[in-house]
Amino acid sequence: MRERRRPPALAAEMEPARRVLLLGEGNFSFAASLCGAVGTHVVATCYESEEEVSGRGRAAESIRRLRERGAEVLFSVDCTKLKDYFLPEKRNFDCIYFNFPHCGRKAGVVKNRELLAQFFHGSAEVLTEEGEIHVALCNGQGGTPADQPRREWHNSWQIVAVAAGAGFILSNVHPFKADTIHGYKCTGYRSQDKSFCVEGALNHIFTRSMPLPYFKPMICEIELESRKVSFQVPQVLVDKINRGFLELNSNHPVRTIKEKLTAELSQAFPLQNIDYCLSLLHQGHLNGVCHSNIFWIILSPEETPSTEEMSNGLANAVLFSHVDFCRDTDKNGWVNVEEGCHISKQYYLRPSLLPYAQAIIQRGAFLPGTLHVLSGPVFRKCLITPYSMPVFHEVVFVCAVNRGTENSCIQMLMNNIQTSIHSFHQTVPGFKVNVNLQEATSFETTELNDFAAFESQLSKIQYFICMEIDTSGSCEKGFCVGIIRTAHYELVSSELVVVFASLNLDLLAMLICGISDWRMLWTSDTRFLHQFPRGELRLFKSFSLYPPSYVHDVSFWVPDREQFDEVAFHTVARLVSGEMVVSIQLIDSFQQSETGRKSLCYRLTFQSCDKALSRQEVAGMQLLFRKEINQCLRVALR
Repeated sequence: MRERRRPPALAAEMEPARRVLLLGEGNFSFAASLCGAVGTHVVATCYESEEEVSGRGRAAESIRRLRERGAEVLFSVDCTKLKDYFLPEKRNFDCIYFNFPHCGRKAGVVKNRELLAQFFHGSAEVLTEEGEIHVALCNGQGGTPADQPRREWHNSWQIVAVAAGAGFILSNVHPFKADTIHGYKCTGYRSQDKSFCVEGALNHIFTRSMPLPYFKPMICEIELESRKVSFQVPQVLVDKINRGFLELNSNHPVRTIKEKLTAELSQAFPLQNIDYCLSLLHQGHLNGVCHSNIFWIILSPEETPSTEEMSNGLANAVLFSHVDFCRDTDKNGWVNVEEGCHISKQYYLRPSLLPYAQAIIQRGAFLPGTLHVLSGPVFRKCLITPYSMPVFHEVVFVCAVNRGTENSCIQMLMNNIQTSIHSFHQTVPGFKVNVNLQEATSFETTELNDFAAFESQLSKIQYFICMEIDTSGSCEKGFCVGIIRTAHYELVSSELVVVFASLNLDLLAMLICGISDWRMLWTSDTRFLHQFPRGELRLFKSFSLYPPSYVHDVSFWVPDREQFDEVAFHTVARLVSGEMVVSIQLIDSFQQSETGRKSLCYRLTFQSCDKALSRQEVAGMQLLFRKEINQCLRVALR
């Protein structure tokens, strides 16, 4: 028997009403303007008693209209204790409005910040998970760049930082246009029945943030040299190593860009994908590569995970599991390197796919003229900057051609890469790009970004693939997003030259989609991927605006006769903060003439790109950071 479909009007009636809570109403004129909207149930409240409010101009009329239209009107409601006024089953508001909150009389910014802080904490208890909080403030009060003119931070209400303390992020801000709200009249100046200036006022829209994550240690089990081994994943990579961005069911921008690149190149070359056989681990030493940039691994042959999770995206037979603790680590998840020094073979997480490409050529497992494609995540310790990534997705194109034709092969590769990237201009509005090939000899080492600088350590580079982005009329500086190198292999044929082209897919995604912080690519907040439905590429719109930043300094003595490892210093900061440190600057250094001891002072800036981050949480991170650099880097804190 076929189910009868409900008429659209009937279906709309059966949808649960959107519950809207209004706080601090002065004369209820704003509530009255919202009441009556289809599918909306309004609960309008004020802090004063009904007797006090009814004497205000037009308040009695607005209250009558609200009640006639089925709205609830409540009096003497304290916005800091909202759950006290609603039964548990009624604490499910989809939207909360608080227009022009104020402690009354001549209360200063500190008292009003305290009011907002308690309001946000109270709202968190009665708001649905997907709900919104709207707070209208007079021009300058909020303390965000949207205020024009902008007040000094200490003289503002610091609304974004205050909201972060209750787990909210600012997701939108727009002008509060009082003249477009039918019947609205502001009132309540200094707790009186007087209006106040709302010109330039802003409506701030807050949503819930995902909580700051805590990740248990992770064990990875793989097959290596015909035996099963396991190792602890470096704690700073636990939330990234097994994300599957390049898998078939992914609509992540990184995969979309890779697929469009390979589709374009398949028009010019026969293609062969060989991603399936790439191991996560390398063995031995990388010649010319700084060991500080490597994630070293200690194997545990006898250790096997209890709860296994299969990952088809990284390699064959790769198993991941979370555990409560690991034998070869201390209580904070640091690998005990000293205990593992007796291991004769040294292993590390792959920092590049180039060795796999070279191995394929050396084994002779290739077809001349065919473009072989390798892709996957690679892992490199690096300094903290917006475009420096401890993990990113690399794609390597490999093609063997006759000697003397390598330049035409390189040009064909570049033409197709340029065509593919330029095609994004049609799908990403406001995106203009210039892609060019530059000889490696034209660059000084200091001009290279982290990606290019590391690649130059692996082997000689012939060309850098550079991009310049023009968005909204402003041109970004050129970024190195890829490299091209050639090599001759006697094992293959003296007549063949192999061309290797490597691209940083994450950096491409950032530049094409206007993502200014690499961490956003790894967010677990669904609002990120929802902006790229079915793998479409668009300019990214941040769902966390003007996130607050917090600055802390740390000073210490460097251990005598030791070279200070700045990369390790940054890696500790990544770990203890959960990637919440966005900048580390050396602001002072000096050396004692008598003892030769060296002192350094660094400034750390903490800021999240996608989550609420409070001052108290940052203070805890800073204390842990001081403890860890003392223990792990053996510095003496000052």
